[in-house]
Amino acid sequence: MKSFWLIISTFFNVGYLPLAPGSWASLLTAAVLFLASRWLQTTSFLWLMLATLPVFIIGVYASHRAEKLLGSKDPQPIVIDEVAGQMVALWWTPVTIPAYLAAFLLFRILDIFKPFPINRIDRGVRGGWGIMLDDVLAGLYVVGIMQLFYRIFPHLA
Repeated sequence: MKSFWLIISTFFNVGYLPLAPGSWASLLTAAVLFLASRWLQTTSFLWLMLATLPVFIIGVYASHRAEKLLGSKDPQPIVIDEVAGQMVALWWTPVTIPAYLAAFLLFRILDIFKPFPINRIDRGVRGGWGIMLDDVLAGLYVVGIMQLFYRIFPHLA
């Protein structure tokens, strides 16, 4: 069972990639969701929101277990948080390559620099909840930024 939680928390071992595993996990998530949206022929955010919920819930537990197994706080191989955060970032994003790329880049910037209150959650909330919540909040920031952008430039939506 130990290896199961490590596989989930590392997003099927993507977290063990040597350079920027969080970025690879986010990029892979965006690519899979883009293809799934095209395959499902939908721009509805409802399926994506419903898919995010189990990823988040399982991610909280898996990352909590993996943190203990790996012996450090929020170790780099845990990337299920980036998966959940990227999923949130794409909730209302138009299913186009430029829009998905913008959401990916914004998410990575916010996840790396952790503006307020993301930084507070990152430092103050422990275990699986802390690992997952800061990325989900970064994803929500992206949703807000993207929606504001499309309100100002509706012709680009």
